[in-house]
Amino acid sequence: MSQKGNVYVIDDDEAMRDSLHFLLDSAGFRVTLFETATSFLESLPKFEFGCVVSDVRMPGIDGIELLKRMKAANNRFPILIMTGHGDVPLAVEAMKLGAVDFLEKPFEDERLIAMIEGGLRQAGPAARNEAVTQDIAARIASLSPRERQVMDGLIAGLSNKLIAREYDISPRTIEVYRANVMTKMQANSLSELVRLAMRAGLLND
Repeated sequence: MSQKGNVYVIDDDEAMRDSLHFLLDSAGFRVTLFETATSFLESLPKFEFGCVVSDVRMPGIDGIELLKRMKAANNRFPILIMTGHGDVPLAVEAMKLGAVDFLEKPFEDERLIAMIEGGLRQAGPAARNEAVTQDIAARIASLSPRERQVMDGLIAGLSNKLIAREYDISPRTIEVYRANVMTKMQANSLSELVRLAMRAGLLND
């Protein structure tokens, strides 16, 4: 099994895709190939974090447009752009749009591998951090309105009795809601619930 991470290759040249697949698979990456940027973008929401390696000149959505769309979506995947000779202006534009680097074809295998490893290493922590924040937000969204009220009371430091008085509910009922909140938020303690709320921006540090 791959240990180095995911790489998503986008190139309309079949021979180039096959060559990159063999190279990167042999180097220990988990490789997924795409003939067009459109097909990549359609599948993007379900992908795990990884490095995108895209040709700059492609029919339909080219490498520059791909970068613009990834940037607009605040996607944190590192992107390497492959260019042909004479494409330096495009390469510079790609860097301005957030590409971590660009390679001129033909390039050395070792250079591509080193750039992918560097891109994954630099972008990985931020992407993982973003994924955790989104996961916490999804947990909060799963709470019912009443459960959310109880959670807000808990992270504000209110006791079950005070929360019950606030919403004119019995303390026993609050205990049930509190248990539901802890389960849905995957929190084992009140302090952990508070940390999750802070991570989600519900409390000021």
